[in-house]
This record gives sequence, structure tokens and C-alpha cells, in this order.
Amino acid sequence: MNKIIILNGPNLNLLGEREKNQYGNFTLKDVEKRCIEYAKKNEIELSFFQTNIEGELVTQIQKARENHDGLIINAGGYTHTSVAIHDALKILKIPIIELHISNIYNREEFRHKSLISKVAKGVVCGFGAEGYIMSLNAMNKFLEKNEN
Repeated sequence: MNKIIILNGPNLNLLGEREKNQYGNFTLKDVEKRCIEYAKKNEIELSFFQTNIEGELVTQIQKARENHDGLIINAGGYTHTSVAIHDALKILKIPIIELHISNIYNREEFRHKSLISKVAKGVVCGFGAEGYIMSLNAMNKFLEKNEN
């Protein structure tokens, strides 16, 4: 059974309240519920973590080295600014998928630069909450392929 962790960064705890035109009406709890249902059907052991604090994300990334097979990260605004998160991800020997609810390339210019993309296996952006399921599916397929 593959063990995957999904990390969510700043302001994602306010999904359903903030910028609904960009992020929709769903909450982070809604996303987690859908992901858990998907994980059960696909024999994935899934963990979630959300924080607004950069250092806590770094700590979770470091811990993922010990007990996870794959990591999906929606670092929010830290995507564009955090060398610390980039460096922590770079240390991982497990696959990483960068995830964004909105299409960061259809937004402000500063969002077009990602410090995470260079260390990620792939990037999913612009598909709303469905991006989480797409990321889980992609990660699971990648891990299954590497097991064989």
C-alpha cells in the first residue's frame, strides 16, 4: 500500500471563503473527504497537513523522508518565494507533485515563477479541487510503475 502525504500551505484553510472566483466554493475539508474516498478505493494510505507557517511545512517535508512513498504539495504563496521549502523538497528521494487549484499562469506575473517545479516530478494546476484527485491518481500510477 502506497503512503502518500498531501501538504497544504498558507490560506488554504480558508478555501470556500476566499476568492471564490479563483478557488471555488469547496472547503479544504471537502477536498480531504474526496481524497480519502479516492484513497480507500485505490488502497492508498493518505495523510494531510495544512499550515500557514513555512517552517512547519519544511518539518513535514523532512519527516516525509522516513515514512512516505510520495508527496503532493500545494504550497500556496510559498511556491513563489520559499527557498527553504525548495531545499527541503530537493533532499527527498521520493516523488513530488506540485499542485495548484488555480492556473498560476493565468494570474499575476509573480505567480508564474515556481521554486518547487524544478524538484517536482510533475505539476497539476488549474483544475480546481479535481487537481487533488488528479495528483493522487498520477502519484499512485507512478509509484505502481516503479514497484514493477
